[in-house]
Amino acid sequence: MASAVQNGLVNKQLNLEDDPQSRHPSPQPTHLSVPGRPNPRILHEKDSGYVAPKFEGKEKQMEEVMDLVDEQGFIPEALVEAETKWFYYDLGIDDMFFATESAEAIMSHILTLYAGKVASYVHNIGTPRAEKEEGDASYVIRLDREAEDHAVYIDTSVPGAMAPDGPNYELRLERKYLDHAGKTCYRVETFRSDTTLPRSKDQKLRCYFVYQCDFANPNPQPGETRLEEIGEKRFLQKATKNTKEIYSAVLERAVTRTGPVIEYFDIEGSRDKRLVLAFKRGSAEGLFSAMSDLYHSYGLTSSRKYVEQFSNGYTVMSLYLREVHPNSSRHPPIEAAIFQILKETSLLYCLPKNKLQDHFVKGRLTLQETIYGHCVFIFLNHFLNRLGPEYKALASLLDSSVSSNADLLSSLKRRLRNETFTADYILEILNRYPDLIHSLYLSFANTHYVQTRGETDDFIPTLSYLRITVEKPLNDAELKDLIVKRANDENDRLVMDYFRIFNQSCLKTNFYTPTKVALSFRLHPAFLPLEEYPQPLYGMFLVVSSESRGFHLRFRDIARGGIRIVKSPNPEAYAINARSLFDENYNLANTQQRKNKDIPEGGSKGVILLDVNQESKAAGAFEKYIDSIMDLLLPPTSPGIKDPIVDLHGKEEILFMGPDENTANLVDWATEHARNRGAPWWKSFFTGKSQKYGGIPHDMYGMTTLSVREYVLGIYDKLKLDPSTIRKFQTGGPDGDLGSNEILQSNEKYIAISDGAGVLLDPEGLDHEELVRLAKKRVMINEYDISKLSPKGFRVLVSENNVELPNGETVRSGMTFRNTFYLRTDYKYDMFVPCGGRPASIDLRTVGQLISNKKALIPFIVEGANLFITEDARLRLEEAGCVLYKDASVNKGGVTSSSMEVLASLAFDDAGFLEHMCVKDDGTVPQFYQEYVQQVQKVIKNNARLEFAAIWKEFEETGVPRSVLSDKLSNAITKLDEELQRTNLWHNEELRKSVLDDALPNLLLDKIGLDTILGRVPENYLRAIFGSYLASRFVYKFGPSASQFAFFDFMNERMASFRK
Repeated sequence: MASAVQNGLVNKQLNLEDDPQSRHPSPQPTHLSVPGRPNPRILHEKDSGYVAPKFEGKEKQMEEVMDLVDEQGFIPEALVEAETKWFYYDLGIDDMFFATESAEAIMSHILTLYAGKVASYVHNIGTPRAEKEEGDASYVIRLDREAEDHAVYIDTSVPGAMAPDGPNYELRLERKYLDHAGKTCYRVETFRSDTTLPRSKDQKLRCYFVYQCDFANPNPQPGETRLEEIGEKRFLQKATKNTKEIYSAVLERAVTRTGPVIEYFDIEGSRDKRLVLAFKRGSAEGLFSAMSDLYHSYGLTSSRKYVEQFSNGYTVMSLYLREVHPNSSRHPPIEAAIFQILKETSLLYCLPKNKLQDHFVKGRLTLQETIYGHCVFIFLNHFLNRLGPEYKALASLLDSSVSSNADLLSSLKRRLRNETFTADYILEILNRYPDLIHSLYLSFANTHYVQTRGETDDFIPTLSYLRITVEKPLNDAELKDLIVKRANDENDRLVMDYFRIFNQSCLKTNFYTPTKVALSFRLHPAFLPLEEYPQPLYGMFLVVSSESRGFHLRFRDIARGGIRIVKSPNPEAYAINARSLFDENYNLANTQQRKNKDIPEGGSKGVILLDVNQESKAAGAFEKYIDSIMDLLLPPTSPGIKDPIVDLHGKEEILFMGPDENTANLVDWATEHARNRGAPWWKSFFTGKSQKYGGIPHDMYGMTTLSVREYVLGIYDKLKLDPSTIRKFQTGGPDGDLGSNEILQSNEKYIAISDGAGVLLDPEGLDHEELVRLAKKRVMINEYDISKLSPKGFRVLVSENNVELPNGETVRSGMTFRNTFYLRTDYKYDMFVPCGGRPASIDLRTVGQLISNKKALIPFIVEGANLFITEDARLRLEEAGCVLYKDASVNKGGVTSSSMEVLASLAFDDAGFLEHMCVKDDGTVPQFYQEYVQQVQKVIKNNARLEFAAIWKEFEETGVPRSVLSDKLSNAITKLDEELQRTNLWHNEELRKSVLDDALPNLLLDKIGLDTILGRVPENYLRAIFGSYLASRFVYKFGPSASQFAFFDFMNERMASFRK
């Protein structure tokens, strides 16, 4: 495992000389203005940048308010005028407020504020003189008024002081108005009174005004940035020309970026600064109040703040910052503080709120320390070893390579983990040790923080850098000793020690990159216990954002798999999903690893778990996940935007991804984003993309089904069966990819289909032409013409209840009938092809319903849908005589298609790729593309036939269940592949070219040429092609248990053939 301290990496100072071989166009997912540049921007207007239209009726309204106040009799008559004018003129409230508020509402505000003064005065009378400073009276004046279309909050506060025990009006207005889930938008104006309250040394009034937005154009065109089109009417009335120019500039940049635009401006004749942030609305909930905590921590306060909404979906915040106590030794000067605030605003955008926020607010930890602690808290929740020695002992007795044993251990592991260290208990422990978190963070920072410029540079050093140069970070042994001394008991020590494990495991991170949208960590997976995760991972990424967390796992350097988004409808579901997130990700990647036996890529998978109540943020979470991982894959290109990172992995990494649950409509964005960030591998980054990006849609060409059909046809061929006489049942209807293409490619007699709409059955056989019509239309069986059913046929929809079937049976619930129909055996069929359905639909509890007198009631099952049947249930069915081929063998057509799509993307240069692989805007399909698709289909069929035949032959010779043989075959190919890539066979040029000449598609070889392909495709990818092709051909021919002598003969034959 990599350890920063052991490698001697201490505050690496990197040379920013450009390496022309590794530089690409600036990615800039975020814009960050950089202090210290030669020509800082200076604002020449000294006011707020807003000028409210004059309220002509203000004096008349004030007279009316005075009369109303006087009528109430609460304020002495002699003070009515003074209190009213104080509210109108001394608090800095602009005319627009008075123009929009009623006299009665203003009267209520004045009375409330006066009552607060009186209450505070009475409270101070009882305070001993020794407890208060001369001339200081502590006022507590609080006013809040909330309505659907506006709100007002007024509070006393000390500038620059955090008040966690106060009314927290910022949090309140943020939750109710700024971050609410509805479509209505609100703008906010807030300012602090220029003068202190009477007889108070430092207390001032802070006022917040919230208004519902009334946009000039509520529905602008996508990408629109003209303020007159997207602006809010009050803003357009009040904002000065200079403010409009600033907002227009930041919005133009914001719409082109994934993350925020962060700018700052000097104010002429003053040391004050104006900070402006623009970001996609809803992408950083909690940022408004979190910014207050941030600048307060640096001894700054805000005189005014504005939050403006724009109808193109973006938000702009404008903060006017000044020092509370100039020349204070407790805080840095504002010129240094603003630089740190800029950098930490980018960090805060990633996580506006964190689990250790209270320690930051109260000054016990810095912002960076709390966010670091939050990320490790997530790490702890997934990896804290809670299983104990009993689990380890049991695991050692069971062969985890047997899938049924692996399923049992996985279930036991989930149960053991649920109750031992809960998230609340872990957090309780963390809150006891802020001092330990501080020391552990310093160790992390000492490894990963980079001071990018030399000491002679006039660029302002960051406070982050100064912090870790003042205090000596502890090495690993010292940290371990400190944890033992400080932690109270064994559980506390175990939890805190995982911070040290996290630090050791982190190979690179974007934590200190100046601009980012989420936090990503490339972790070395060596800390995972082998008894729980017997197949070692090659690589692991952890991503943490404001609305989600996620992993990306892969079993090889070159690996590919889909990215899925998991949603949780309620807190209980979220708790379950969070506990199983990593294990689900690991198991999915492992399944993919076994499925990818024929192709160069190993197995990988990415899973993004949305936080509870964040289901609407799926697209934003996906974009942040992708962009933050790209931060760790691409070299830095823009100092101050993307600075170098410490890379303890030390090798270039390329990830290959694809669509999965809830991400199919997002892959085009990922492809385009990779291109915009200058990724040289943008063409191959994602499969499943649109044809205009060179994608090969699996459903359009039936790629996955082609493989499934070869197994179905293989069974018919081996057993000499006429397909037209086979009675067939299928889950997953004509609306889906697998279901529709299975219908289109089949020639059996369909007896039944169940899908999302319900159940369709006819013992005499469903009308094939009608099924084809539905499949081509991609609709469910609710559109089947029931006039084509025989008298014994029926259709029961999930929405129907109390339906009488032709045999007299009454279906009480259509939903329940559909959900369990696949377990019924009173309607006989020969072939069952699951093309849809939930994982583990048939498990050890339900499989008995498909077996009678130790004989399977379904003769043949070809498992098209992933994980439809659990491994132990498969073995029970096979033991009862069912001919069953499992998912990892059957549905690999899609992965083969995606792999060949990746290969074409790597082999072509950009111009050739656009010409030959991308469908034109007018729908013209390149001739090469059409021919390449046909070649992909041939490869899918051939690979399926080879594996089918190998499993059939091995079963006949050994009697080992086909489900077990499928895994043995996959493991044998994968193991041999990895061994071949490490041998010197690759360096035999004649052999290398001979194998690649056979393995690569003829069309690519003819169009591009082998030598050109060798020059373009990364060597590690070519090695993977070389290894996987030789390994799969050998194992398919000689079986999974073939001897070394068989391989010697195989290679001799191969060498002899190319020498001829």
